[in-house]
Amino acid sequence: MATSEFFRPDYRSAREAFLAAAVGAGARLSSHVLPDHCGPAGEPLAIDAAALGAAEPESLLLLISGTHGVEGLAGSGCQVGVLLDELHGALPAGGGALLIHALNPHGFAWLRRGNEHNIDLNRNGLDFRGPLPDNPAYDALHDALLPVDWDGPERQRADALLEAFITGQGMAAYQAALQRGQYTHPTGLFYGGSRPSWSLSTLEKILTEHLGPACRRLAVIDLHTGLGPWGYGELIGSGSTDDDWERLQRWYGPEVTRPGQGPSSSSVVSGSVPVFLRRMFPAVELTYLALEFGTRPIDEVLAALRADAWLHAVPDRPTPHREAIRRQVRDAFLIDSPAWRAAVYGRCADVVLRACRGLGEG
Repeated sequence: MATSEFFRPDYRSAREAFLAAAVGAGARLSSHVLPDHCGPAGEPLAIDAAALGAAEPESLLLLISGTHGVEGLAGSGCQVGVLLDELHGALPAGGGALLIHALNPHGFAWLRRGNEHNIDLNRNGLDFRGPLPDNPAYDALHDALLPVDWDGPERQRADALLEAFITGQGMAAYQAALQRGQYTHPTGLFYGGSRPSWSLSTLEKILTEHLGPACRRLAVIDLHTGLGPWGYGELIGSGSTDDDWERLQRWYGPEVTRPGQGPSSSSVVSGSVPVFLRRMFPAVELTYLALEFGTRPIDEVLAALRADAWLHAVPDRPTPHREAIRRQVRDAFLIDSPAWRAAVYGRCADVVLRACRGLGEG
């Protein structure tokens, strides 16, 4: 099978390809169906988990797709390739692999970055029993981001306000204001929610079943698209200690970046998935990497997310722009090019093998 054929055009066919590849690889499968929701064709929406290697692993490689819904179109293709190429064969003795397909199945199926409640799962990892972070920069922009109308004077005034912010403070400041995450506007961009999402609660359940008492090391590769140069896979690390960062660079090399610093395309965010994992499994050594593949310029990506948020802020909003916005969002996170897909899968395969080697050290 050609590398480009690992990637499928929609959630339904991507899930079918993943499940078939997992069965072919001899994986142990489990499925967790999202209640009260279905896909565009009425299909069930589920997080599927495929386990390989040791049943009670001493170390575990976790490969996640679809944290940000629509980005699962690329992540799923990478997972299919990993299964077909049997890359789990590089795991150390006593090691295991766990592939989580479509962590946000609703967003995947409906071509949205957020979940069924517009929640960004990578801003939902907070302990909601405490105070939530403020984001006054986003608060000041929210009404301009989601104007009443998508055409005419209201849109023109909103665009002028955003352009003035970017002119005065720069695109990096605009990106940071949006991407940090916010907890006050449920219809807005990068909304972190007010309680734990079904997806992260289900992820905790799945990992509790697979992280037995023998497991001491967890390596996570979380597959994303939308930031950085076309086809390039940036290795965005997450560490809470100097030891974490030293280990990330030892495993993956000096190209590992830190959000908000130096060459990284990512801003610092609140409530990320690694924050969630560290809180849920404090006794496990966590080596977390977001593998981020570039698609289009950042202004185009943010414009697509803004359009999507406007479209869904009002349920069943009557508008002639619906299909154009859906296509705009899909195009912001997936490139329909065999060369792009080959670059994405090749980079992913290399990073998976580096993680397997890292898990075997010592």
